[in-house]
Amino acid sequence: MTQFSVPWQPRPAHPYGMASRAVIALAQSVYGFAAPIVSRFPGAILISAVIATCVGVWMHSVLFGWVDTQLIQAAVTLPDYTPPALSLLSPSTWGLTPSVIHALRVDETVAASVAGLLDYVLWPVQFWIVRDVVGLGALFGLFNVIPVYVIWWERKVAGRIQSRLGPMRVGGWHGWAQSPADGIKLILKEDLVPAGADGPLFRLAPYLTIIPSLLAFLALPFGATYVLRELDVALVFILGVLGAEVVGVILAGWASNNKWSVYGAMREACQMISYEIPMGMALLVPVICVGTLSLSGIADVQQGGWFSWIAFSNPFCFAAFVCYFIASLASLKRAPFDLPEAESELVAGFVTEYSGFRWSLFFFAEYAAMFVICAIASIVFLGGWHSPLPASWGGGLGDGLLARGLTGLLFSGPIWLMFKSVFLLYVQLWLRWTLPRIRIDQVLYSCIQVLLPLTMVLVFGATVWTWASTGHNALWSTVEAATRIILGSIGLVFIGGFIAIAGYGFYHRRRMVGNLVQDVMPGS
Repeated sequence: MTQFSVPWQPRPAHPYGMASRAVIALAQSVYGFAAPIVSRFPGAILISAVIATCVGVWMHSVLFGWVDTQLIQAAVTLPDYTPPALSLLSPSTWGLTPSVIHALRVDETVAASVAGLLDYVLWPVQFWIVRDVVGLGALFGLFNVIPVYVIWWERKVAGRIQSRLGPMRVGGWHGWAQSPADGIKLILKEDLVPAGADGPLFRLAPYLTIIPSLLAFLALPFGATYVLRELDVALVFILGVLGAEVVGVILAGWASNNKWSVYGAMREACQMISYEIPMGMALLVPVICVGTLSLSGIADVQQGGWFSWIAFSNPFCFAAFVCYFIASLASLKRAPFDLPEAESELVAGFVTEYSGFRWSLFFFAEYAAMFVICAIASIVFLGGWHSPLPASWGGGLGDGLLARGLTGLLFSGPIWLMFKSVFLLYVQLWLRWTLPRIRIDQVLYSCIQVLLPLTMVLVFGATVWTWASTGHNALWSTVEAATRIILGSIGLVFIGGFIAIAGYGFYHRRRMVGNLVQDVMPGS
């Protein structure tokens, strides 16, 4: 037998080969430098990052407020001045020139070498289009960070409830980089479209699901001055855009040409549309009591501290908070109402045929919507960005930058809204890994025959309570004060019991079964 040998020839280099190797080498070098530092000081780095983020957001608000003050002063002192418009394309809309900004600056403590540069830095801040770009960038970053963090947190919570450790390796400290690593993996995975699927609709569905969750952040206030668009009907707008998410889910199930996907989409349609009615009616209760649909206006009436929060204002608001939270679980497809994605019945529900990047978009939308729902509950029922201490106590600290920072930290600031929203998020995660899934008929029964009649009664009761409160009767005022004290005390008992149970579990964590009885890995 004759053997033919072909001379070896080198394979031509791929045009992106060297660039890919350079990126990989850079990533390895960065990881090799940062990993020892992160593993040695993880807590300090996390706290420093949170503080730096809060200070950055706060300074951005201070800067915008300072420029607004100067614009008002310019409108008073300059007779020919007109406020800047949204466009930078016309010379007539250029607003204050750097020289005018320099003349209007009242803070002359800046060094002369920096003052000229500062004038040019402050010039674009006066235009609303610039502020919108900055605000949209911040919201988009928050929109991406929240799902990544909550997914990692849910894995840790599930692990602890099931006597496991959860992610512990990727990134070092408690596997904090597990979610980013999974995100990179999903981006690199092949994105398949089934042969029998409707290709354009199949590809469009994930974006119709994630865009409503992103739009909800546009009108969500994080503080008195931390909102991209202040709307008088912000509550209606957010509920409306979140309700549009069901269109993407139905489209995903139908376009997949898979019976399990269609079943999951139909369940989602029945469940989400049904529970939006009692959820909206539960939110009507505080709206009736306050008299506005503006989220900022609802939060402003709760500045008086713990006992002034709307959830403790009357029994109907207290019950409405519970109904809203239960209905929101069903609207978000969270356990025990996760029938659209029931793995034991429908493989993966409406996402059965999805993979890669498009698969991740559905879960990004779900976790972002979870945060929005929890933020609405915090604003409408739990004081918003106000702390349990009365906000008036912060008036005695003064008007300096340090005093304003302390006021935002102790009495009224975005950090309080984030804290309350994260706490409610934890409750949602806790319930998912504690309660069993119920049947679809039980889901619809709970909505139509339990929550819906109950919220109707609560709306009627809140209307009567508000009508009785308008009489300025001394006896009724005493009843209202006593009701706030009783309901607020019940809330304090609940919070105290929660802290006590968590502390007891942490103290006796070594008595648990499984691998948690010993430190099998550092940091566990």
